[in-house]
Amino acid sequence: MANVNIKFNGKEFLLSCDDGQEEHLEELAFYLNEKFNTLKNSLGNIGENKLLLITSISVLDEYYETKKKIDMQKKEIKEITEKFKELRSLVYNYKNNKEKEISEFSKNQNDLENEIKASQNNYESLVDRTTLELENFIKRNDPDTKTQ
Repeated sequence: MANVNIKFNGKEFLLSCDDGQEEHLEELAFYLNEKFNTLKNSLGNIGENKLLLITSISVLDEYYETKKKIDMQKKEIKEITEKFKELRSLVYNYKNNKEKEISEFSKNQNDLENEIKASQNNYESLVDRTTLELENFIKRNDPDTKTQ
């Protein structure tokens, strides 16, 4: 335990604190003394006990207002976190759906390419057969090639 000399309202006090907390205790005592002196100057001489009570209430009021703000911010952060999780889930679902669509489009493209190749082969075969039939027709009906 460490001991710290604190000056409050013009009087010296020896206070104990955990080792390493001396500077923090001095800062708190300085803040409390400033608050006390500010209220003393604005309220006048209303008695030390009453002034200490008002100072304590004033410091507690600041504490609770700060605590309320922190609690509200924690709640907002929690809500934002939940919304972020929801958005992240929506993004992943959207991504998965788009990947499925792309996969289906790719399959459809492959199917269409195969169908085009088959149609092209059928077309070429049809052209070849038609050409052959036309050549045969011409040969059969050509007067120079007819035998009598």
